[in-house]
This record gives sequence, C-alpha cells and structure tokens, in this order.
Amino acid sequence: MKIAVVILNWNGKALLKEFLPSIIANTQDATVYVADNASTDDSICFLKAEFPQIKIIQNTLNGGYAKGYNDALKHLDEDIFCLVNSDVEVTKNWLNPIINTFKTEENTAIIQPKILDYKKKSYFEYAGAAGGFIDKYGYPFCRGRIFDTIEEDRGQYNDSSKILWASGACFFIRKDVYKTLKGFDETFFAHMEEIDLCWRAFNLGYQTKYIAESTVYHVGGATLNATNPKKTYLNFRNSLATLTKNASGNLFFLLFSRLTLDGLAAFKFLLSLKFSHIFAILRA
Repeated sequence: MKIAVVILNWNGKALLKEFLPSIIANTQDATVYVADNASTDDSICFLKAEFPQIKIIQNTLNGGYAKGYNDALKHLDEDIFCLVNSDVEVTKNWLNPIINTFKTEENTAIIQPKILDYKKKSYFEYAGAAGGFIDKYGYPFCRGRIFDTIEEDRGQYNDSSKILWASGACFFIRKDVYKTLKGFDETFFAHMEEIDLCWRAFNLGYQTKYIAESTVYHVGGATLNATNPKKTYLNFRNSLATLTKNASGNLFFLLFSRLTLDGLAAFKFLLSLKFSHIFAILRA
C-alpha cells in the first residue's frame, strides 16, 4: 500500500523549516511531497537547497486548500493520500496504526489521528481534536473540543472510533474514494471543505474513523487566524453550503434555525464591537 504525504504550502518557508524535519524523520514508509500554491516567497528555493529529497508539486495559482489539493493530487498515483498542514509536527510510528486500519477495514475510507495542541501538548487542538461530528443544527464539533472549550488529554478518547468528519490538518483518504467524490469543493477555498467531503462520503456509505494510536501536534491558525474577518466569512458561508449540499430532512427549517443562530453570533460580535465580523456573517 503506497502512501503520499502531501503538505500544502503558501509562503510558508518558516513553517516548513520548523516542521518538515519531524515529518521526514518519522515518515520512512511514504513519499513526502510539498504542493506549493504559487508562493511569492522563496519556499521553493529553500526546499531545493535544504530538503532535496522532498518532491515538489508547483501549482499555478493559490486556489486555497480545496483547489490547491485538487490540483496537486491529480498528479499522484499512491493508494493513500495523507494531507498534512505545514504547521503539524508528527510523532514516531504515526503512520503504522492508520495504514493497518486501511488494510484491515475495506469500508474505512477516511482517517484522522489524535490531534493535540503544539503549544500546549497535553491538550487537544481546536481543528480536529479526537474526531469530528455535526449537531442537529449543522454546527461542527469534536470529541475534546466543543465551540471554544478545549479538553485536556487524559486518555478519555483513546478509543479508536467512527466519526463523521476528519480534520483537514491531518487527513488520510483512499485515492479511489477521493476520485469517486471528485475531490474537494473548490468553491469553498478553505475551511469546512473536509467536512463537506466526509459528509459526501458518509452519504455514499463510506466510513470515517479516528485512530487514537496515532498522534500529531498542530499549531492551528498559522495561515489564517481567528481574528481575520475572512476566516469568519468562510466558516459561516461554507457551513451553510455544506448543510445545503448534504443534510437530509426539512432543509427549510434547518436553514431557518441556522440563520437565526448565526444572527445571534453576529450580535455577539456587535457586543465586542467587531463590526468587520458582523459584515462577514451577513455576507456569508
């Protein structure tokens, strides 16, 4: 079973310098690629000089996470794609439990490891934690993280289990399933595209899993942090798009409930005088 570990990069020379060594040191059984999203810094020159063993895919434009990976992965022939953010530190033996699951569970199409906080390593990290789910209003949450409440890892989620969605920070998917789903929805640009992909996989009968025996550490927000109104816009817009595309039942009442709750979120930004975020929600 051939594995491609693919790191998407955009002007991330500093992140590559910090985190690429851990991936190289702990990833002997896979081919490591950096997919560059038309960076304007000297990331490519740096990679060629410092990490000549890394294979480089150069995209012609910055299409965000969704198009960036779609453009890069069409060049690859490996059986399993592992999509890793450039701000992720991996650990020894991180690949083996996941590859063993793919080998023994034919219907498991997507997997994520345990994702802990790089800056506070005994705690789960916001983007993924111990696997993702969707509540009845369509809001995503994780075991180990609900809204902004982050749990400490005390072994409470050391059970590998089925989940609805896997985090795009460290995301494994079978190549044939990725192609069946036609990859990520490129209109999303970034944020929620992995939830949309996993939900589409779920609707076709595929299974997504969290594997606790594999651990990685994620910085989070290194590309677009929570204070940026663009992040607010993408999160709210893409969440509504994901619901519209994938939810079953009475979509009208579901969206009505969501728009009402999103309005309350805008009011919270109003109390904080974050007017640019209010406009981002209205635009979404």
